[in-house]
Amino acid sequence: MRFLGFDVDGVGSIGLVDGAAVRRLCTIDEFYGDLDHWRNAEASGDPIALDDITRVPPVPQTAKVLCLGLNYAAHISETGSQRPDYPNIFAKWYASLSSHGDEVPVPTGDDRFDWECEMAVIIGAPLTDTAEADAMDGVLGYTCFNDISARGYQRRTHQWAIGKNPDRSAPIGPVVVTADEFGDPYGKRISTRVNGETRQDGTTDMMLFKIAETIEYITAGTSLRPGDVIATGTPSGVGDKMDPPTYLTAGDTVEIEIEDIGVLQSRIVARG
Repeated sequence: MRFLGFDVDGVGSIGLVDGAAVRRLCTIDEFYGDLDHWRNAEASGDPIALDDITRVPPVPQTAKVLCLGLNYAAHISETGSQRPDYPNIFAKWYASLSSHGDEVPVPTGDDRFDWECEMAVIIGAPLTDTAEADAMDGVLGYTCFNDISARGYQRRTHQWAIGKNPDRSAPIGPVVVTADEFGDPYGKRISTRVNGETRQDGTTDMMLFKIAETIEYITAGTSLRPGDVIATGTPSGVGDKMDPPTYLTAGDTVEIEIEDIGVLQSRIVARG
């Protein structure tokens, strides 16, 4: 199953994707409130062309958005960092999410605006103290994620929150592919293009902390709920470590592509 979030009369809804069209299934809150029912339900809405919808993030507004830093060895190397002993988790908030095709503004106070392609995991069950062996049973699906980062803010203090949460700086989409359709999440090609030029190119089997291990680590202290998001880290090739450093500027188009999911596109604009 492939689904997305879109607006219906001001209400976030889940739509099932069929080619170039989508059919409404239910509201986002209804979907994550009773996944066992809605996963097997038939969409009843009339087909709507994907080009005619207004997309919204495919998760509830209560979703936790947890991200792994330094989870690909080559990215650790390019940043001059040490390999972490445990998953290095930081948070983005729901308000930072944006959707496929949206505009993302460059922060006024920081022009070091950088891309990070990531595979995001969407949680599909309540998870508390979940063993690694059982963790993948709680995964609903996978999607593309761009952890766009304001490097100036990120480097000014030891806390990353402001640098990792500029407005609309966490594009997610274009669709969620459910785990049963997606299959093995490892070995999938993942890449970033800026104005058509490839900047990152890797595979998801390069992750240091795999998904199940990460879920076990998180849920030992923080419960996960349906609709929560885990972004699993980025491979090498970020703009901050290019020679010379290169960043996103107004007018750029950035695309994140993951094999068997699709392309997540964002337009970079000036703020205001």
